[in-house]
Amino acid sequence: MDKDPDQALVARHRSGDPEAFRELVVRYQRPIYNAAFRVLGNAADAADITQDVFLRISQHIDEYDAEHKFFSWVYRIALNQAINLARRNWREEPLDDGDALEGDGATDPERSVQRAELTAGVQGALLKLRVDDRAVLALRHFSELSYREIGEVLSIDEKTVKSRLFEARLRMRELLREYH
Repeated sequence: MDKDPDQALVARHRSGDPEAFRELVVRYQRPIYNAAFRVLGNAADAADITQDVFLRISQHIDEYDAEHKFFSWVYRIALNQAINLARRNWREEPLDDGDALEGDGATDPERSVQRAELTAGVQGALLKLRVDDRAVLALRHFSELSYREIGEVLSIDEKTVKSRLFEARLRMRELLREYH
């Protein structure tokens, strides 16, 4: 079998090993949540998407094609769910202050406030972009996927990824002018 640890976990899960699925959840829970949050801008919706993605993975694991990377399949499910929810809701909720500081270890209050303002500004700008722009930016800058990996996740050509990313960055830069 392939030395890819995801492939080994999938094989174990398919053969009925519940621990393998738990390991997949641990491995992908945070990246899926982060990608969904960057598309949706709402912690509760991102948590719901994350839970739904793992339910779908569990129910449809036999549909996964081992010729492709597992993370591409997982991210595609997560982004499709997040994009569908964003389009259904098409509301843009502001980032609340608690989320802006989440995970911030800064001890200097002034720095914490500046970071919170910047985080809120970035999230607010993301929410003003089209959902497709949010997805490509989130995958590249928050999930740190390569152009090739983004193409796999979104089922588009690598050149298209580069083009979409370029255009999305231009739009984002324009929205963030006040922070320069």
